[in-house]
Amino acid sequence: MNSRPVVVITGATNGLGALAALDLARLGVHLGIVARSQTKVDERRREIEQVAPGTPVDSFIADLTSMGDVRRAGQQIDAFYERIDVLINNAGVHAFSQRITPDGFSEMTAVNYLAPWVLTNTLRDKLVASAPARVVTVASEGARWAGSIDPAHDLTSTASYGRRQAMTLYFRSKLMDIMFSQELGRRLAGTGVTANCCDPGFNTTGLGRDLPLAGKLERLLHALRIGDPRRGAGIIVRLATDPAFAETTAGYFSVKDAAPLLCPEPGRSKGIQADLWATTSSLLDRVVFSAG
Repeated sequence: MNSRPVVVITGATNGLGALAALDLARLGVHLGIVARSQTKVDERRREIEQVAPGTPVDSFIADLTSMGDVRRAGQQIDAFYERIDVLINNAGVHAFSQRITPDGFSEMTAVNYLAPWVLTNTLRDKLVASAPARVVTVASEGARWAGSIDPAHDLTSTASYGRRQAMTLYFRSKLMDIMFSQELGRRLAGTGVTANCCDPGFNTTGLGRDLPLAGKLERLLHALRIGDPRRGAGIIVRLATDPAFAETTAGYFSVKDAAPLLCPEPGRSKGIQADLWATTSSLLDRVVFSAG
């Protein structure tokens, strides 16, 4: 019988997720990696084997722009594991122009917010049955610059945008992650499953891949030791494994010494968070899952 804690993580083939996966492997976990590319998972598996020989690493291939595919992967994960100790929603995208998914959503909304919502809810019963268990979602303190939140509009908007508007829309998707995590924490109260989110800070890994000269800028920032991604990975791993957070739920924590943060306005109230949840559930049932 495998005594290692099972940790399922999205976005572990690049950036913060890759570093977090390595740290988790060093701690002796059994990893389940959700990714779009089997080749990249195999590369990560080889790297993990070098730093933590014998670490079990399973792959679940999914396109996070497709909510049906996310649900399918979640069902596969549910059937594969007897228990899940931690789910880490880490994958994200920062697009500098509008891209529409096959489901008709903005790509940033789909990958950054809807995919974590669908995966978490698909695995919810398994997490509860595995309690004590944890859900960790990677957000951003930049959510304070989201400007506004209107669930019915923001979830369905596919209006074109440029680089200037892209930042606000990215931060709005991260605000929705915080709202989702806090509402999830309340909904899971008493089950033994906690839900928390974090701001991983400014990180240079994968910085603005769609931007011209992004590679040169990333190398310069690395040389100046600005935006060290190891700090961002550290807060993710800490929320996932540190006994100090075993009973903490519905929290939002900073990369700076895990200091507690408030959800930014206008997404702070329980009412608007519940509205976002209900609107998301209804929208997915109507637009995606009604087709089977």
